[in-house]
Amino acid sequence: MGGSSPFVIEADEVQRLCKEAGLSEMQYLATLVKPTQLLARVPISRFCVGAVGLGASGRIFKGVNLEFEGLPLNHSVHAEQFLVANAAQQGEAQLRFIAVSAAPCGHCRQFLQEVWGVPEINILIADEHAETRSLLYFLPHRFGPDDLEESTPPVFQTHFNGLAFRSMNSPELNPKCNDDVKEDPLNLQIGDGDVKEEDIQNPSGSEDLHQLKVAALIAANLSHAPYSKCPSGIALMTTKGDICTGFYIESAAFNPSLSPLQAGIIAFLCQDGGNYEDIVHAVLVEKEGAVVQQGDTIKLALQKIFPKCSFHPFNCYKE
Repeated sequence: MGGSSPFVIEADEVQRLCKEAGLSEMQYLATLVKPTQLLARVPISRFCVGAVGLGASGRIFKGVNLEFEGLPLNHSVHAEQFLVANAAQQGEAQLRFIAVSAAPCGHCRQFLQEVWGVPEINILIADEHAETRSLLYFLPHRFGPDDLEESTPPVFQTHFNGLAFRSMNSPELNPKCNDDVKEDPLNLQIGDGDVKEEDIQNPSGSEDLHQLKVAALIAANLSHAPYSKCPSGIALMTTKGDICTGFYIESAAFNPSLSPLQAGIIAFLCQDGGNYEDIVHAVLVEKEGAVVQQGDTIKLALQKIFPKCSFHPFNCYKE
């Protein structure tokens, strides 16, 4: 996925491009900020933000801001959030340097506290001043993970949350969110949108649902939810049959947290880069009885972003 994604440049390609341009990795990173801004999807503000990060692996990751018409502004994705989620989904261990088109807002300064090696991360503001400062400069008196939980694992540390289904053959539908879909294992309607079978390429009914359910459980097990202990994950299927997954990323300050749907949209853009209308099925997996639940909010958001997408929330339990 990474090799063909417009949001990831593999390490060997980074070295080749730097050599061709006669630039250091840091200098080359700065040149990517403006073209990255063009990938933003901002129908409300029209203000494009680009963020580019160099990972410890030598790979470069990109992020942009996303806005969604018809939804409250807190559903928006900030460029730095996109960058972190993108790198985490690609298995990156650490971000060493970040270049952004504008100084990070307070929301993003807080969200970046979840990243491994916070004191070592430098940020370049790629404007006419081209200043480079440490992340601690932008948030000197920080509230971070250690204020809530000692030895909190960072986002980039591999997580396994020990979640499982009681039986893969049991539907385990979340009754709160599925009153209208219990009869159909792959219901093709949500809200006012209505997708007909012929509108979906190669549908395979319950087999698709099974694949999505497994993918969403894997994503939930990767979720970074050390504060609420309520991990969750989502799997999205496109008209091509491709599956994109996203996992919940929590912030110690709570509000900057990234929902599994937001993370799933990031994965879709990194993997496919198509139109939102290309998403036709969504499966959410979250812990039964969780004090932080995603299902209702995601169902409402899907009606606005993917109006023709079916939605299937499932419960799991901690082994």
